[in-house]
Amino acid sequence: MKVFFKDELFDAQLLRALNHVYYGGADVGECIATAQRIVEISAESWYQEWLQTAGRLYDAAEKSLAGGHVVSAREAFLRASNYYRTAYIFLMGTPVDPRLVQAFDKQTAAFRKAAALFSPAFEPISIPYENTTLSGYFFRVDDSGKKRPTVILVGGYDGTAEEAYFFNAAAALRRGYNCLCFDGPGQGAAIIKQGLVFRPDWENVVRPVVDYALTRTEVDPQRVALMGLSFGGYLAPRAASKEYRLAACIADPGEFELFTAITDRMPSFLAKQLPDGNSMTLNLLKLVFNRMLANTTAGWGLRRAMWVHGVPTPLDYVRLSQSYTLKGYAEQIKCPTLVCFADHDDIAAYARQLFDALTCPKEFVTFTTVEGAGEHCEDGNRSLFHQRAFDWLDKTLAMND
Repeated sequence: MKVFFKDELFDAQLLRALNHVYYGGADVGECIATAQRIVEISAESWYQEWLQTAGRLYDAAEKSLAGGHVVSAREAFLRASNYYRTAYIFLMGTPVDPRLVQAFDKQTAAFRKAAALFSPAFEPISIPYENTTLSGYFFRVDDSGKKRPTVILVGGYDGTAEEAYFFNAAAALRRGYNCLCFDGPGQGAAIIKQGLVFRPDWENVVRPVVDYALTRTEVDPQRVALMGLSFGGYLAPRAASKEYRLAACIADPGEFELFTAITDRMPSFLAKQLPDGNSMTLNLLKLVFNRMLANTTAGWGLRRAMWVHGVPTPLDYVRLSQSYTLKGYAEQIKCPTLVCFADHDDIAAYARQLFDALTCPKEFVTFTTVEGAGEHCEDGNRSLFHQRAFDWLDKTLAMND
């Protein structure tokens, strides 16, 4: 789905920003006007122009708030938050660029200003986790105190708990679901502010999150669901394989083995030598990886992955990826599970493999280009995803009434 840029990754990230129009996180004219000012494949230009747009919206929100115009302020703060996040996306990597940290802080501040202006207000939370805490939000449908079904959101490589509102929480609230989102190791505040890197055993991350959710009087303990987005399509099923208090799991999209997903994109004569090939193969791979790393967009995913996994080299990342597998775990999932697949989403290539491995009640759903939903995480038509996913969830959780 081409929007504006010739470069596929620049265009995909523009579509991602536009994707949040439906739930108040963007406006079409603001996004296109920003894109028109950006020099193609310039991470610096991308950062500066989105930062400028975000700053203008933030200042406008402050002015509206000072004048008592609550709705105008709330809406502008929401859009500013999304634009600040969009600004720093191509700065991901090590050493951590201080501008990334500053833009992340601004996206968080803008979102929290908006959060306080909702009724009921979105509640920032801290979840006990090992020797520290994980930050997130609890979204309540209302202040009635009624126990309601609750969705716990699991993000991916580069999203934030704040962006999770646009991706899924707003849709959940409209349908009468409470929602809890958080930044786990490798994500958002956990990686940017705390230096916590990803871990494959995501059940040990989700368990304390479920513990926390069940302390909330608004949460129906029999109707807690887990929804994974992007890399969360691996993390959520992995957590569900050991966390049996969940009533349902959604993988958007379904994933299976990270190592296979990486090596299948390489020439076969190189891939078959991994993870511990001969010196000639490894030296050749190092040259290929180094050339990729120097490219703004071709190397972005690799730079990001090395950072959030806490490894110094691409080969270390490839080797580490072997531990991110659902082989032997998918069969242990007991709760009903929805596996999603979208056209033109490379991450979804192994969704059917996950589905076939499941022995629990399961359903497979496909999103197509014809529907305008055939991109990564159905970008461009999240409303269709929400219609199908929540209709399935309504039906599934009704059995627990």
